[in-house]
Amino acid sequence: MDFDRIAQLMGDLDEEAVMEQLHAVMAAGGADAPKAMEACQKGMDIVGRLFEEGEYFVGDLIYAGELMTQAVSILKDALISGDGGARRTRMILCTVKDDLHDIGKNIVKAMLEAGGFDVLDLGIDVPPERVVEAVKAEGIRIVALSGVLTLAIDSMKATIEAIRAAGLRDVKVIIGGAPVTAEVCAMIGADEWAYSPQKTVQTCKAWAEA
Repeated sequence: MDFDRIAQLMGDLDEEAVMEQLHAVMAAGGADAPKAMEACQKGMDIVGRLFEEGEYFVGDLIYAGELMTQAVSILKDALISGDGGARRTRMILCTVKDDLHDIGKNIVKAMLEAGGFDVLDLGIDVPPERVVEAVKAEGIRIVALSGVLTLAIDSMKATIEAIRAAGLRDVKVIIGGAPVTAEVCAMIGADEWAYSPQKTVQTCKAWAEA
């Protein structure tokens, strides 16, 4: 299987060819599903670069997000670790208050579910108090906050502060999205930040197993 080709096809937004390649991975037993997913993510990086260069537009980003969601759906069963009978860790995912973007969040959700998590998706434009209520009601220990707009940083900070103020200090918070960096993570008091869906899954798995 040529994974560089899969990455390029994803970057080219060639839906038919991408789906053909991914179905071939599954038909071969699915052992290469992690590599195929990595290739798809590299393809998304290509999409992002072309958007920054002005060759792709918002519509292309939306289409790429839908394509990535399809890819995760095809590969999901092979991406799930073999402990299907084990209890799935429940966690919260949402786009923070004043941000209405959900493409990235939905991709992360699909990959977290593929990674064995039971994801409580609170949706978009979620205020801090809603997150705190859900954490308390569900006994949640992992929260993932997403945002695309720069103003989402303030909302993430307010959400983390609300979680801590509620005495929920053992809750781990990971943040992700376009404005997020290591510096932002430290500034607002998050436990970790993610530059890719894979990083989110890896971090949350490590927390769940700790």
